[in-house]
Amino acid sequence: MSSVLSGYEYDIFISYRQKDNKYDGWVTEFVDHLKKELEATFKEDVSVYFDINPHDGLLETHDVDESLRSKLKCLVFIPIISRTYCDPKSFAWDHEFKAFIDQASHDQFGLKVKLSGGNVASRVLPVRIHDLEPEDIKLSESYLGTIRPVDFIYHSQGVNRPLRQRDDDLSKTGQQLVYRDQINKVANAIKEIITGLKAAEGIAGKEKGLAIERSVEIEKSDNSEKKEKPFVRIKRKPWPWATGIGVLVIIAGIMAWPRIFKRDTLEQLRSSGEKISVAVMPFQNLTSDTTKNFWQEMIQDNLITLLSNSEELKVRQTESIITVLQDNNLTNYASITPSVASNISQKLDANVFVQGTINQIGTIIRLHAKLIDSKTEEVFKSFQIDGTAEKILPLIDSLSKQVKNSLLISKLEKDLTTDFQSYVSTTSSEAYRNYIFGLKAFLKRDYATAIPFLIQASHCDPDFIYSAFLLAFAYSSSSVDKMDQAKEMALQNHLKRDKISRQYIRIMTDYEYAYFFETSTDQIKYIRQLLQINDQSPADYINLGEIYNDLLQF
Repeated sequence: MSSVLSGYEYDIFISYRQKDNKYDGWVTEFVDHLKKELEATFKEDVSVYFDINPHDGLLETHDVDESLRSKLKCLVFIPIISRTYCDPKSFAWDHEFKAFIDQASHDQFGLKVKLSGGNVASRVLPVRIHDLEPEDIKLSESYLGTIRPVDFIYHSQGVNRPLRQRDDDLSKTGQQLVYRDQINKVANAIKEIITGLKAAEGIAGKEKGLAIERSVEIEKSDNSEKKEKPFVRIKRKPWPWATGIGVLVIIAGIMAWPRIFKRDTLEQLRSSGEKISVAVMPFQNLTSDTTKNFWQEMIQDNLITLLSNSEELKVRQTESIITVLQDNNLTNYASITPSVASNISQKLDANVFVQGTINQIGTIIRLHAKLIDSKTEEVFKSFQIDGTAEKILPLIDSLSKQVKNSLLISKLEKDLTTDFQSYVSTTSSEAYRNYIFGLKAFLKRDYATAIPFLIQASHCDPDFIYSAFLLAFAYSSSSVDKMDQAKEMALQNHLKRDKISRQYIRIMTDYEYAYFFETSTDQIKYIRQLLQINDQSPADYINLGEIYNDLLQF
């Protein structure tokens, strides 16, 4: 039986250590009960891979990687976490657990999935049958971050063993877990994950369909434009900043030409459409507190996990980096200089590497990270975040998001000329992505397509003023009367002007307000202020010329 989603071999893969099934067949019993629970949970049949063979279904002469690769192509991976499973030397850990994390991190969904309620869950769903030693917990969390397993552990004085169905009679006091309830929890968690994956697949399908439709529309538009009459000067359209945009794009291209052969690695990747490959070095503990040494790899792993969820990035996994470090006898992370990190990054074929430090000033913990070009060792972005040791995990999450957004935005910038990049004032990659789609439709005068993208960009980042600026003019230019929405958007943008740090964007909101509520003279005043800041902006000259033309001041 294949998976409920095309392209996958199984829905669920059960990974376990044979030692945990020898004494009383616990894993076999668990799988049997889970299958029955799944039948009562899903409308359709879901497939479960579980190999009871004591040799893992493979002989010594078989190619392990090839034999397992297709089976690991599954939606949900359930490791039976025990005292024997957390062993880097075991077959299940090395060839199943680690292999799935690496494989899933790079497939169409990524390792984590957004659930219907808005929460995020890992496609690795651990089932824990023993209380673990601290080193086992640390090993597991080095790959998954903080683990949230479904526990099947029976406790009593001096007892720490897997929970069995027969123990439910002993659980009436409420002191123990109920086996039947825990089976139900696992099935419900699987249901949530697969439902989230189905929703993600549906969104991807719709976006692909829209992209195809748009490409067809653009092709038809391009063909129809070839049949148009020669250019004739027409009356100014009610959407400044976009009139003559073709001229702007051409000029920007000409101005950029001399720089084409002088671009660094990151810029070449932006223009080529290739994924940016990233290596994250262990952070350096500079606090003089050796108890914080485990933070070095914890921060590294969290960064790798978050970055791996992006399809635009190709992230080198922890074990690959640690292996290279060990091969070079670099067990003391404080000795990893930028030059050494650059050399390691190039060995891993990574274009960019992340290097960071942990500092402490009194009770304040400071995390500092830098994005560095692997070839030139040039630092092109740095980040700093302060907090306390008690809130180290939120600090790490915040830092990771900043690094991820910066990398994704640098990748997305390939779709914009330098002129439009200068207007961007968001740190949200989702806002940027929607802005680019909206801008491209706007420049083609496809306002019906541009408006929802620009609205979504504003939802992702309410302070992304230039996106909201375009939205106001998209409303005013729409074939459907949306002038009221245009004026409302212009008012909202103008109310935020005092909070805008960049003078150029602040004056643009003044110009926008003047366009909708004041006179042509006011518009001229603000455009001339913009030209005082940047006298090389073709769009400003175009708009200024058209206003004078409308005033018959040829």
